[in-house]
Amino acid sequence: MSQEKLLEIKNLKQHFKLGRNNVVKAVDGLTFDIYKGETFGLVGESGCGKSTTGRSIIRLYNSTDGEVLFKGENVQGKKNKTELKKFNRQMQMIFQDPYSSLNPRMTVMDIIAEGIDIHGLAKNAEERKAKVYDLLETVGLNKEHANRYPHEFSGGQRQRLGIARALAVDPEFIIADEPISA
Repeated sequence: MSQEKLLEIKNLKQHFKLGRNNVVKAVDGLTFDIYKGETFGLVGESGCGKSTTGRSIIRLYNSTDGEVLFKGENVQGKKNKTELKKFNRQMQMIFQDPYSSLNPRMTVMDIIAEGIDIHGLAKNAEERKAKVYDLLETVGLNKEHANRYPHEFSGGQRQRLGIARALAVDPEFIIADEPISA
């Protein structure tokens, strides 16, 4: 295992206001490091802030306080479009609920290829299709699934689609929010 620090979380806080006087401290002072090549598990009871932590790291939530450093660079704060695009390619998330994270109006081909398209990772339509087929095979599905829609799959198959989508941009870091729940 490398000793290169990939992710540093320093005193992360994620608080949510409920009404005027109520504050829920979903994450309150969390600190940890993850090194390149390491698998890190965040364990805790339901409702303790595991998913919120992942969403804060990937910038789906603006954290209340603390620092999130990816490869030594603060991921929070204002970023221009180019910086955000680069960050979004480097870090991906596999969501806990695969059904709500998949666009029901898009085919599997387009869902998985969305990141490939955004980041210009295929030279043409044939290469795009080949990459999607390879990703489907990687997650235990086959190319015939590419023209189907998310509602045509079981929960476990939808989770595999979410994994394929995350892998499509060849990220350096993946946050898996209960990836085997489905």
